Amino acid sequence: MSHDSRTALRVCPLCEATCGLTLTIEGTTVTGARGDRDDVFSQGFICPKGASFGGLDSDPDRLRSPLVRKDGVLREATWDEAFDTIAAKLPALAEAHGTQAVGVYLGNPNVHTMAGALYPPLLLSALGTRNVFTASTLDQMPKHVSSGLLFGDAHAIPVPDLDRTAHLLLIGANPLESNGSLCTAPDFPGRLKALRRRGGTLTVVDPRRTRTARLADRHVAIRPGADALLLAALTQVLIEEKLADPGVLADHLDGYDELAHAIADFTPEAVSAACDLDAGTIRAVARELAAAPAAAVYGRIGSCTVEHGTLASWLVDVLNILTGNLDRPGGALFPLSATARAPRAAAPGKGFALGRWSSRVSGHPEAKGELPTAALAEEIETPGEGRIRALIVVAGNPVLSSPDGDRLDRALAGLDFMVSVDPYLNETARHADVVLPPPPPSQSAHFDFAFNSFAVRNQVRYSRPAVPLEDGGMDESEILARLVLAVGGLHGASPEAVDDQVIAAALTRAGAPAALAAELTGDTGAERRLDLMLRLGPYDLTLERVLAHPHGIDLGPLKPRLPQVLKTRSGHIELFPAPIAADLPRLRAALGTGPTGLVLVGRRHLRSNNSWMHNVASLRGGSNVCTLQIHPDDAARVGLSDGYTARITAAGGEVEAPVEITDAVRTGVVSLPHGWGHSRPGTRMSVAEAEPGVNVNQLLDGTLMDPLSGTSVLNAVPVSVSPAP
Repeated sequence: MSHDSRTALRVCPLCEATCGLTLTIEGTTVTGARGDRDDVFSQGFICPKGASFGGLDSDPDRLRSPLVRKDGVLREATWDEAFDTIAAKLPALAEAHGTQAVGVYLGNPNVHTMAGALYPPLLLSALGTRNVFTASTLDQMPKHVSSGLLFGDAHAIPVPDLDRTAHLLLIGANPLESNGSLCTAPDFPGRLKALRRRGGTLTVVDPRRTRTARLADRHVAIRPGADALLLAALTQVLIEEKLADPGVLADHLDGYDELAHAIADFTPEAVSAACDLDAGTIRAVARELAAAPAAAVYGRIGSCTVEHGTLASWLVDVLNILTGNLDRPGGALFPLSATARAPRAAAPGKGFALGRWSSRVSGHPEAKGELPTAALAEEIETPGEGRIRALIVVAGNPVLSSPDGDRLDRALAGLDFMVSVDPYLNETARHADVVLPPPPPSQSAHFDFAFNSFAVRNQVRYSRPAVPLEDGGMDESEILARLVLAVGGLHGASPEAVDDQVIAAALTRAGAPAALAAELTGDTGAERRLDLMLRLGPYDLTLERVLAHPHGIDLGPLKPRLPQVLKTRSGHIELFPAPIAADLPRLRAALGTGPTGLVLVGRRHLRSNNSWMHNVASLRGGSNVCTLQIHPDDAARVGLSDGYTARITAAGGEVEAPVEITDAVRTGVVSLPHGWGHSRPGTRMSVAEAEPGVNVNQLLDGTLMDPLSGTSVLNAVPVSVSPAP
């Protein structure tokens, strides 16, 4: 290490594992990253993404100053020019055409930054629009909806107690590649290996023999899309064989008898053909789950982004409830983050409602205040009152992430005005009239508001910027605060005023004295807001105390929290809510159907994260390639060999990809990874453009979705495959 080198601690923002890093910095450049062995949560674990922190941070393709479109061309501009342009265009457009003429899309990276958690709600409030679209309807909305219906709170998502469970059933999840999702767990692989070492059992349900499946005691190679049928059959076995025992939860349950009646015909024999699984295997999985001293069921993307995603998400927790494993150590528990509201006395709440309004064109019901992302293009294209004429995209790339990107690409080109907050000129941002680039992560503060709510152990960690802002740079919190002011008719006011207003409102809501505002510490408005949330939270913390513990503060293992968590109108767990009951006939209609033709599933790469890490040279190659995986039997049947190019065709179009023949996918299934397709003109992502891959979502026309959550069906999609000419 040279004499001017130093180290700085930082929580990694590149996936949901939130590992602690030790950065090596020379001058203002991050030259290395290793795991922080003293981090209270990750204890030194690091993955290839974290190790590449410096490459991402100093990527020469990152935008360093705003871009403003002049005479049809995006040119570098000052921050003042950028916000002046927004303030001149957006409020006037909303005044002329109504507040619904402005839409907002929030991408996945928002939950990976401090500013992305704090300011978008204020932006939506300032705009007053209901045309809100996010990445949630492309991955996790079914879990929010099922939790809302069961527990009355869409954010009350139980997570598996990985470190104490004796039996873990994973469905549609591959945490050895994804590092976990809606389950924040540094070193997920190590935690699964520890489960095996202590004599526990790991069962993995997945149509691919993933790295996670290879670790399992039992790998159940299900037919894609049949997850809800399998889970319903497991539930039926528990009830029929009198293995269900909710234990202390029984006093907090409504709807058990109705559930038992409704699920009675989903026997293992009835679902066997559709799942392409032996009925005996299904019964064995149910019995093993019931017999375990402590068990947890955990489902993710593969079981969410399918036709019955909300039903599958609901049944995951039904199984946790019926086995008595919800809200107990070793089962599935509700984390309590340091910035959560202080616990309240158990009492009935307002409950959770779906469909409070609907989309203009197709009438899709809202879920958790959002409309389906698959409906964004038609809301821009279709003439009439309420048509989206302006769009603000914060940290998102829906042209690659949502179905039928070609259609959305054309729609974006027809907007009157567009703003993109993004460090890259990507496939979506290239359409913007103003691009506002946040600084690299080394120059940003970091706190995990969202992921600490899903963490497998309660803890708190905060990273201040490791490197000062470069000349001309603007902090992401200030960018978003100024954006709030510009769209809200307060252009030119101090961005600190935005935070002051939030602090005053939070104190009033909490019944805390207004004088507390003067006691808050922090160098920025965002830090003062964090300090307030820590002070009002459940652990009596302050920002100063957290800063005094640079490796974090361990707040202990997860603890039972029911019935306090419940916000249903009854004050109970609503085991069989009406929207679920109304959707169950759709699942029943799938009984008895057998495999027909090939279906497509996605896949995760450890060295990638959706569409936003393909421009880091050190992460390219290895398994991180855009190939079509196909079983040898299927390849022979359709005339494909390794190295061939395959043509894949579906309702939304066709793509071509190199063939990778492997028995890691079961017969009847092909797999293409998500997030590729960096081949559109007008972007500035040189590494990604050199190996663009193909956009798997172009195979989808956007019409297939889970009706309860509005989530696009991205897995178990019927396709035809042939050799490319």
